[in-house]
Amino acid sequence: MILDITQYGNPILRKKCRKVTEVTEELKDFGESLIETMVNAQGVGLAAPQVDRDIQMAVVDVSHDPECISYLKVDGEEASLDDWMPLVFINPVLELGAVKESATEGCLSIDGINADVRRPIEVKATLELLDGRKIVVEADGLLSRAIQHETDHLNGILFVDRLSAATKLSIRRKLKLLSF
Repeated sequence: MILDITQYGNPILRKKCRKVTEVTEELKDFGESLIETMVNAQGVGLAAPQVDRDIQMAVVDVSHDPECISYLKVDGEEASLDDWMPLVFINPVLELGAVKESATEGCLSIDGINADVRRPIEVKATLELLDGRKIVVEADGLLSRAIQHETDHLNGILFVDRLSAATKLSIRRKLKLLSF
């Protein structure tokens, strides 16, 4: 089922989400709805608070562009994007690399605004899957950025919070127009 995407200004986007403590059939169905909603909106990621649920759950899928990463490891083994996308996960814990780079980001909850965000290039993410497994994903490129972006959502952080002061000033008016 395609869900309504919560827009900038809604307080749930600023909320630190609750950990998922039990995987139910309803939660698995919700995961499918997250995927459908993300695909319908032509996004590469979507987090539960973006559809008005305050739980630590998100989905990412960067398989449309296999060149968007230079490596992917799952549990220490080389892995293929095709085998892991879309990736639905709960309760993420991230270890961020030291080297950062800027790249353009947007957000399905902040319509019409894109800006350069400086983030660590690499991430090591411990993720729980809906089948009960816990995996460690190591990646760079767009997958790293998408995992970081969606995990930020689960902590009440939006990409606009990570912009430089000058960029924040330049989009301030646009953000005010989006707020309700």
